[in-house]
Amino acid sequence: MKNFALIGAAGYIARRHMKAVKDTENRLVAALDKSDSVGILDSYFPEADFFIEFERFDRHIEKLRRMNIERSVHYVSIASPNYLHDAHIRFILRVCADAICEKPLVLNPWNIDALHVIESDYGKKIYSILQLRYHPAVQSLKQQIAENASTRKQDIDLTYITGRGNWYRYSWKGDEEKSGGIATNIGVHFFDLLSWIFGAPRECLVHLKTWNKAAGFLELERARVRWFLSLDVRDLPPEVSAEGKRTFRCIKVNDKPFDFSEGFKDLHTLSYEEILAGRGFRLDENRRAIEIVHRIRHAKPEPSRGELHPLARTILAKE
Repeated sequence: MKNFALIGAAGYIARRHMKAVKDTENRLVAALDKSDSVGILDSYFPEADFFIEFERFDRHIEKLRRMNIERSVHYVSIASPNYLHDAHIRFILRVCADAICEKPLVLNPWNIDALHVIESDYGKKIYSILQLRYHPAVQSLKQQIAENASTRKQDIDLTYITGRGNWYRYSWKGDEEKSGGIATNIGVHFFDLLSWIFGAPRECLVHLKTWNKAAGFLELERARVRWFLSLDVRDLPPEVSAEGKRTFRCIKVNDKPFDFSEGFKDLHTLSYEEILAGRGFRLDENRRAIEIVHRIRHAKPEPSRGELHPLARTILAKE
């Protein structure tokens, strides 16, 4: 049995990490969050020590390492705000544990290079959660593309709309310096998926960019991608809104819908199983997606270049 600690225990995604630790028959011995709204711990690890101050958490993890072999921490999972991931990874390696980090691993490509150095210095490992790569439909599509001998690039439309309330803009998620902006915070999952399947980025154009929506064109080795991301419920298709839903995700490959709407439930658990077996995704697996979202974040919108996503075309026509 391995011992885990968790940074960011009050966040939305923390539950999946707790469940993954439980499902793999390991235990959570310590958790940290500046918010004390962590009653979810009772459902998984009520005996875990909990801290709201990083300094006390740091001291506790170090004490366990030096004095309590039975409860010393082997892995620390990171579900903290994006801009803290880099610092939290460094802390974890310094206390001689392996790190498991949610997406985005870091905000800038050069942060990956620096983490390679510290990983080597401490002899510990950094793993990332890229759970969509384990989705059966995604793996099937990747295999189909790999076996396709045609040199013709695939035409992809990516649409992801997930309604968020007013709180979003005033939290760290709405602060580009902390979240990396909408393309990083909600889009990095999909840019990782597409670049994993269709290859490295060749051209990256931005057509529309505000705090709550972004759109652009991405050319990969084997695909041409028109993409649209939004937090605005007004962008939802009418039929989705009519059903009372606030989220719509759609990927079309050559105008045919690619359905991966089901099968998300246990992907974090599968990710943990692979990490515990020594097969988890490491630093460089994140590079393509981090490079893409970094380029998007710093690009000036150029709506006259490249192919526009239909929703972006509609929005820009109204301006």
